[in-house]
Amino acid sequence: MSGHSKWASIKHKKAITDSRRGAMFTKLSRHITVAAKAGGGDVEGNPGLALAVQKAKDASMPKDNIQRAIDKGTGAGANEADFQEVLYEGYGPGGVALLIEGLTDNRNRTGAEVRAALTKAGGALGEPGSVAYLFDKTGVIVVDADRYSEDDLLVAVEAGAEDIEVDEGHLEVLTAPTDLQTVRTALQEAEIAFESAELVWRPKTRVEIDEEALRKLMRLIDTLEESDDVGDVHANFDAPADVMERVAAG
Repeated sequence: MSGHSKWASIKHKKAITDSRRGAMFTKLSRHITVAAKAGGGDVEGNPGLALAVQKAKDASMPKDNIQRAIDKGTGAGANEADFQEVLYEGYGPGGVALLIEGLTDNRNRTGAEVRAALTKAGGALGEPGSVAYLFDKTGVIVVDADRYSEDDLLVAVEAGAEDIEVDEGHLEVLTAPTDLQTVRTALQEAEIAFESAELVWRPKTRVEIDEEALRKLMRLIDTLEESDDVGDVHANFDAPADVMERVAAG
């Protein structure tokens, strides 16, 4: 059964153009702004902001951009932001359950865009609670299994990680949402490199789909992610490794 790392591998293998990088920075800025507005602009005293800032740094977002986003959230900038977190639930090609996270200043606009994208792809927008029960909010740190063993990651368990799972050449360190930053820091201090560290909605069960459905699903996710209002899209799909590779290669 594929896990988070295989899902991430498709996205990571796609080329990031300058325009997509700009869109990514816009979304990262919004996350920083919302976190700063909710818990203040002190990174050390605001775990949510610390995670948002770290994700921006991982994406090579300039320090000035990060600071402007913080200032916008705290009101220190020219205008205090009024973004709201939204979570849409629905179904995509192959009956795959989708959780679509977003930050928006206009819920009606964003909701209409998400509904239109799902409908065009043959999916449907669901009611609140219709698919969320199929996922758990989890911290996931992905480590290359060719470089490290599970024994190497015991430092993560000592720092509060809940589990370590093996998946397609990767090790996934799983944490409670509140422990992600602590475990991440412990791995850094132990000089253990990792490919990603983020909060995700991790599927409890997965739906296996064929190549045609997977390609349709990827096109749908691309469409959703083209919106500045949409952040991460989570899906409970699975597919054979060779199908994943063909889709990843285009």
